[in-house]
Amino acid sequence: MALQDLTPQLRTRLSRMERAVGWFVIFATVLFLFGIGYYLYNTAENKGWFKTKIRYQTSISTGAGLKVGNPVKLMGFDVGEITAIIPNDPYAAYNITVEFRIIKPNYGYIWSDSKVRVAAGDLLGNRYLEVIKGSAGVPTVHENQKGRANGILLRSRVEERLKEWAPRFTNQLSLLQAIDADARTNFHWYYTNLAAGPYWLDPLESPSVTERLETVVNQVQSALPNILDLTNKLGAVLDNSAKLTAHLADVAANARPAVSNLALATARLDQPGGLGEWLLPTNISQKLDTVLGGAGTLMDTANTNLENLDLTLISLANLTRNLNQQVQANPAMLGSISKTVVDTDDLVQGLKRHWLLRSAFKTKKTNAPAPPIKSPKAAVH
Repeated sequence: MALQDLTPQLRTRLSRMERAVGWFVIFATVLFLFGIGYYLYNTAENKGWFKTKIRYQTSISTGAGLKVGNPVKLMGFDVGEITAIIPNDPYAAYNITVEFRIIKPNYGYIWSDSKVRVAAGDLLGNRYLEVIKGSAGVPTVHENQKGRANGILLRSRVEERLKEWAPRFTNQLSLLQAIDADARTNFHWYYTNLAAGPYWLDPLESPSVTERLETVVNQVQSALPNILDLTNKLGAVLDNSAKLTAHLADVAANARPAVSNLALATARLDQPGGLGEWLLPTNISQKLDTVLGGAGTLMDTANTNLENLDLTLISLANLTRNLNQQVQANPAMLGSISKTVVDTDDLVQGLKRHWLLRSAFKTKKTNAPAPPIKSPKAAVH
C-alpha cells in the first residue's frame, strides 16, 4: 500500500514515529562517540600520553632479562618504560645501550649524579631498570616559570665545569652546589633543546639471581667437595632411623594381643582343679610382667636414643656448615693448623735430643730372653 493511500491521521503518526526513531539514532550515536572519546582520554591520561616525556639512556654488558616496554622504576614506583635495546659496536666499552623515557614530573629527581641500577627481578632471570635519584649535582631537565620542560642538560658542560672549578674547592659537595647555582642562573650555557638527544646515565649492573645461586653452589662444592654425599648419607641414616622406629612400634602393637591372651590363659589354668599353678606358677607370671614392663622401658629408651641421634645429626650438619663458613672466611686456617702441628712435632723431637732432657725420654730395656734348655741327650753327645 502506497503512502498516498493512507489517511491523514496515519500519515501524521508515521511521520512522528520516523522523527522519534531519527532522534533516538542520533542520541545513541552521540552517546557512543562520547563513550569512545572518554575511554580514549582516560587511557591516554593513565598512560601519560599528554605528559612530557624525557629520553634517557644507559649502557650495560648484557641485555638478558630486559625487554622493550618493561617499566622503569624510581624509588620503587613505575615512572617510565624501556623504549629500545640496541647492541653497540664490537670495540665499544659496553655491549648494550638501553634507551628509556621518564614521565613528568618524575624526571625532577634525576640529576647529573643519578645512576641506573640493573636489578634482578625474579628467579627466572628477569631484570629491570631502577633509576637512583640524585643527591647532589645539576638537574638533568630545566623547566620554565610555567613548569614546562624546555631544555635537557649537557653532560659535557658539567664535566667542563668540574675540571675548571675543582682547584677552587676542597669539598666535593661544595663544588657541586656551586655548579648547581651557576646552572640555575646561566641555564642557557648548561642546557640545550629537548630534541638534542637522550641524556646518558652511568650504569650500576648486578648479576641475576640465577647467576648468584650458581656462583654460591660452585663455591660450596669447591670448599666441601663431598658435601652432597654427606647430605645423602645423613638422609639415608634418618630414613633408616624412621623405619626402625616404625618397626618397633609394629612389634609393640603385635605383642599386646599376645600378652592379653597369655594373661587370660594364666587365669584359666589357675582355677581350682586345673594345672595352672603347676604349669605356670605365680612368680613366673610376675617375672613375665616385669619383662614386658622392661620391654616398654627399652622401647622408650630406644625412641629417646633415636631422637638424640636425630639431634646429633642436626648438630653435625650445623658443625659442617660452621666449618664451611670458617673455611670460606679463613682460607689459610687449615694451613696454619698443619704448620702448628709440624712445628710442635719438631719442638718435641728437639727436646728429646737435648742433653738436659734426653734421660727423660729413654726407653726401658727389657730383660734378655733366657737361653734354651738343652736336653740330656744333647749334653751326652
